[in-house]
Amino acid sequence: MKESFWLFGTHLTILAGHADTDGRYDLVEGDFAPGVETPVHRHFTYAEQLYVLAGEFTVRTEAGTVVLTPGQSHFIPQGMVHSVAATSASPARGLVVASPSGFAHLIQTVGTVSDGRDTPAASQSDMAAFMRVSAEIGEEILGPPGAPIQVAAAS
Repeated sequence: MKESFWLFGTHLTILAGHADTDGRYDLVEGDFAPGVETPVHRHFTYAEQLYVLAGEFTVRTEAGTVVLTPGQSHFIPQGMVHSVAATSASPARGLVVASPSGFAHLIQTVGTVSDGRDTPAASQSDMAAFMRVSAEIGEEILGPPGAPIQVAAAS
């Protein structure tokens, strides 16, 4: 499986998903414009490993902040409050392994299929659908991009 989508201005390619890995993990490549940051969130059903291919990512968690450059990686355990931002002046590219599978389903369901262009499709991702599918896969959105990281009680 190799499918590409735009999700909130980020180009994501699913290299391996649920069907390819018997649900064990998802492997996703992401291209992030400078300054793009995920909402503050946590995953109750899967852990995440980020590996940097190009540029710089800053991972903020309840345990602290880590700045990653090419060749470096960071593990985000299941249940850890976090956000990930592309903090280099140039675009950043990384690989995400989510285990077990679940993240690819969110991308496929809410993302806009990429037509191969270098810019996002005209349609914007649907925030209501994003919140609904996030909850379905065990992801909790705790704040907008850039919000302070706080240890939140489990729901």
